[in-house]
Amino acid sequence: MNEPRPRGVFAGLATLDVVHRVTAPPAVNEKITATAQFVASGGPAANAAVTFAALGGDATLVTALGRSPVAQTIIDELRGVGVAVIDVHPGFDGGAPVSSVIVTESSGDRAVVGGDAVGMRTPAPDAEVVRTVIDGADAVLVDGHHPDVSVSVARAARQAGIRVIVDAGRWKPAMAEVIPVASDVVASADFRVPDSPSSADTASRLIGEGAPVVVVTDGPNPIRWWRGGRSGVIETEPVAAVDTLAAGDVFHGAYAFAAARGLPLEAGIAFAAEVAAVRCTMVGPRSWLSAIAEVPLVRGVE
Repeated sequence: MNEPRPRGVFAGLATLDVVHRVTAPPAVNEKITATAQFVASGGPAANAAVTFAALGGDATLVTALGRSPVAQTIIDELRGVGVAVIDVHPGFDGGAPVSSVIVTESSGDRAVVGGDAVGMRTPAPDAEVVRTVIDGADAVLVDGHHPDVSVSVARAARQAGIRVIVDAGRWKPAMAEVIPVASDVVASADFRVPDSPSSADTASRLIGEGAPVVVVTDGPNPIRWWRGGRSGVIETEPVAAVDTLAAGDVFHGAYAFAAARGLPLEAGIAFAAEVAAVRCTMVGPRSWLSAIAEVPLVRGVE
């Protein structure tokens, strides 16, 4: 008998990504022709939700978009890949954020010029709406964008005893409020708490301040983790990367899926790393969705 689909709630940013694949980035005042182009939704929480859905989960994104044509395009694209979207600011008249992305063919590296939630002051969602959204969730992930949304969802999930995962890509003001209610802080190696000189110092401070689990990713390099008085390293398998766009967000979505399935920490990290690696081997923002569903979910022992 199949297990019921895990349910994940993702709170934060959704953008429209216009992706250009090039042989080399343009020089100053140079015009170049892309070898391929893609348009898809993006943003940390949105990408994580897309990953969670592709792995077989029931994913809901809580975000703020408004009523512009770009906003509707984002919503339609996300729904098309299995993500339910709840827009807490549907009457917003400004434009939804758009990102321009350049992916270099030879390395798979990406460069992004993007909009985020800075110019869109989003009201806190209705408390009853939040309670309804998170009801029955197995895991909640917040990215710190749309601060009132992230904080409201994270606090409600903590009160409901739901696992709260923080996507800590870079420090944002909301981090000061969501990290204290987090069960897992999954950070990039570039993430720093204020006045912290290094990633290791940041992790140590987070653990010292009560974060139950801290995980630090560093591209293709080994993944470090801390939990209470224990720590460890998960090695990653090298792959021939052709497109690294959203690889970190994919890791977060897969980590949330593993958490929702109840995997032990190290097994969940290893699973998320393999899913992110598969994403990096495929060109384009949606080509990898069916492939990651084939990654085995091995529970492991802890």
